[in-house]
Amino acid sequence: MASVTLQAIHKRYGNVHVVRGIDLHIPAGARCVLLGASGCGKTTTLRMVAGLESPDEGRLLLDDRVVSAPRERVHVPPEERGLGMVFQSYALWPHLSVFENVAYPLRRARVPDGELRTRVREALALVHLESLGDRAPHALSGGQQQRVALARALVGRPQVLLTDEPLSNLDAKLRDLLRSEIAALCERFHITLLHVTHDQAEALSLGTHVAVMDAGRIAQLGPPEEVYRAPRTLLVARFLGDTHVLRASYDGEQVKVGGVAVRPRLAETGAPGEACALCVRPEDLRVESAGVEGAVPGRVLVSACVGEGWLLDVETEAGAVRVRAPSPARAGENVGVRVLGGHAFHAAA
Repeated sequence: MASVTLQAIHKRYGNVHVVRGIDLHIPAGARCVLLGASGCGKTTTLRMVAGLESPDEGRLLLDDRVVSAPRERVHVPPEERGLGMVFQSYALWPHLSVFENVAYPLRRARVPDGELRTRVREALALVHLESLGDRAPHALSGGQQQRVALARALVGRPQVLLTDEPLSNLDAKLRDLLRSEIAALCERFHITLLHVTHDQAEALSLGTHVAVMDAGRIAQLGPPEEVYRAPRTLLVARFLGDTHVLRASYDGEQVKVGGVAVRPRLAETGAPGEACALCVRPEDLRVESAGVEGAVPGRVLVSACVGEGWLLDVETEAGAVRVRAPSPARAGENVGVRVLGGHAFHAAA
């Protein structure tokens, strides 16, 4: 396995500055997830690591080996970087069988036929497709096609595996299954993973490191639980979790919502008297009876069953929130919302 290091990486397409000075170190064996909205630069960053794009500035290293550095006129081609890549669109050859799709990188590398067949069978077994080698890709389900793409990436025994939203076309249960399988394979074979997604649940469950990207920069990097529980900016707080933003104020001592004092877990507020934004998630809130002291007054908009309980969408004078509740409530019913936590930032909601 190898570490991946990006040093002051920039990438432009014409006048569009897509990646703006990224510094990122991924330790060997780590699973790093680039998380962000469409257009934030995460796929471009992945493609530069793969060698499919070249940075305009900066250096990119695999372990201590420089593989891309414009000023030093270094650009190691993709096939010489020891990487595997899984694309969102699967990128399977329609005229080749499953076996030949997986064998393709080995045939290009002129691996002897006997070793090639052994390695392809092993790769297909890893993704539970050993009996489907003779099938055409179009005869497989979406999940099976994604497994073929994963086997093709693993057959070359890569030090680093790059995955570009490989699960976005799959249904929820299959996404969960393949996410677990990718993590298990990386652990088993000591592979460093760089994974791109816009799905926060995927990022938090798959990554040992999560880098939240915004406008070509890394807004926050850290372990998933740290990024989730201690977001440094309003953007990061809004992007992770079922987050709602309430209009709040800071009087120099307390954050108040609807006139009720609350105790956020984190407060990055401005000067006393200035507006702030309180980011809350369902676990930060508790529904109370209307009129209870210390609860923000609200009115139920929607009550939805989620199996183990109910989620209530409640409108308050400070904004709408989603609250977990043990029982349903009628639309239009008056309730109180007690704020148990959240993150306050100096910004307009």
